Amino acid sequence: MKFFARSLLGAWLALMSIGAFANDVDSFVRAIKQDNDLAMRTLLASGLDPNTKDERGLPGLYIALQEGSLKVARMLIDSPKLKAESRNPTDESPLMMASFKGYLDLAQRLIQKGADVNKPGWTPLHYAATNGQLKLMELLLEEHAFIDAQSPNGTTPLMMAASYGAPEAVKLLIQAGADLQMRNQKGLTALDFAQNAERPDAVELLTTALRSSRRTSPGKW
Repeated sequence: MKFFARSLLGAWLALMSIGAFANDVDSFVRAIKQDNDLAMRTLLASGLDPNTKDERGLPGLYIALQEGSLKVARMLIDSPKLKAESRNPTDESPLMMASFKGYLDLAQRLIQKGADVNKPGWTPLHYAATNGQLKLMELLLEEHAFIDAQSPNGTTPLMMAASYGAPEAVKLLIQAGADLQMRNQKGLTALDFAQNAERPDAVELLTTALRSSRRTSPGKW
């Protein structure tokens, strides 16, 4: 009988613990979405892990960057317990989101805390190039980002810039030495991306660069 009572008590305590944790997670996500740094400070002071994820598996810092909750994002980055490379279920990192959004200072701090500039598959440089974030692209390249990184389907940052980014992003990558001839798994080059997306500025930049390459390295063509 005593064993049964102890088992019931243990189960009840476990349920209470789960409920308390769920409430903490809800409060954590709410503080992020409201950019409530005071509430976040209280939660972290109470011992809540800054790497906590929501029910979708998204790390708190990733959510903060995605939502533009920069006060909370800075607080999380400042936490000594933060794992800078915590990723979501689709392998996106906080640095990738910071790169896409153009949060230069936060990207710098993440890199200082050990965030991966290079990784298999999609990279921060892909994300910065896609949204034409020139300062982020320059930072990542200075930090030795692989300029011709290939996504799972072989897409490079130059291809993303040609299709979605600003012409200045295409120009930056060309000048930095991106491979103009690389093809993705469908056999498409950056020029094909620009043409398919009807980006005349990118088409002109890439066509001019290709002509220049043929003149300077005739033996490769």
